[in-house]
Amino acid sequence: MKVLVYSTHSFDRPYLEKAAQGIHQLHFVEDALDKDSAKLSTGYDVVSVFSNDDVSEGVLKILHQNNIRFVALRSAGYNHVDLNAAKNLNIRVANVPEYSPYSVAEHAVAMLMALNRKLYFSQLLFQLQDFRLDPLVGFDVHKKTVGIIGTGKIGTAFARIMKGFGCTLLAYDIKENPDALVLGVQYVSLDDLLSNSDIISIHCPLNSSTYHLLSEKKFSKIKKGSILINTARGAVIDTSALIKAIESEQISGACLDVYEFEKGLYFNDKRNKVITDDLFLKLKSFPNVLLTAHQAFLTKEALQNIATTTIQNMTEWEKYGKSSNDLW
Repeated sequence: MKVLVYSTHSFDRPYLEKAAQGIHQLHFVEDALDKDSAKLSTGYDVVSVFSNDDVSEGVLKILHQNNIRFVALRSAGYNHVDLNAAKNLNIRVANVPEYSPYSVAEHAVAMLMALNRKLYFSQLLFQLQDFRLDPLVGFDVHKKTVGIIGTGKIGTAFARIMKGFGCTLLAYDIKENPDALVLGVQYVSLDDLLSNSDIISIHCPLNSSTYHLLSEKKFSKIKKGSILINTARGAVIDTSALIKAIESEQISGACLDVYEFEKGLYFNDKRNKVITDDLFLKLKSFPNVLLTAHQAFLTKEALQNIATTTIQNMTEWEKYGKSSNDLW
């Protein structure tokens, strides 16, 4: 099949080419999928998209007009896809439900430790040959209470790591995970988790139930001085409310690999551009906020698994008219 791969980056193209093994003809473009770039799909059988592409109803209609009947996501999340519209247009959509839960879980822990032990700031001082330790005091993670919002594979992998630190583990989810229970995770209400956790880590998907799950009202219930980690989706947190919580010192810091308004910003070179997003600039200015640009998934193992499953989804659709990872 002829496949148009949107939002191509140098980090994922080699893995996709290797996984395809010449079975499919992959054509790579750096353009993100939107109403304008959707026109590029003319003459192709399948399109493949990344997590920040626009797969809304209007875009899907253009793809449908160009005889696209299958969209292969290179992500687990699908909040950027209008599944109802895809179903009405008979366009199958498949995701990569799991690629490496350890990649995201380990990144969350790395961000926590970097912020807590002030590693970035210490390196700046080190380069200035300022070897004082006064501003670099952190805390022991050992014996702290960790609240985990979402206990799927990633959340449970994070729980397993934090258990190794000797932490007490609380969790909030709509469904209890037996694998998490084995680790000693105690399921509680969201309010109880927020009010009792020293560290809070978000690992739930973004949907209508989790949009702005952490609102201004919820931030008021958070244990004062806690650290918040988000490696899931940016819009699970109300960014304006988060900024207020940081300014009021309700929380002592935040580790954010995702950002509510990252679309069009992350995955792009903005070195010679003026960024006018006031909320982003505000977050970036805080010394107790650590930001990474949606890189938590970025390990060799994850990229290989994403590529393999994406190509597998295409091959299954070509043979059977559906894939084992179809979302409808």
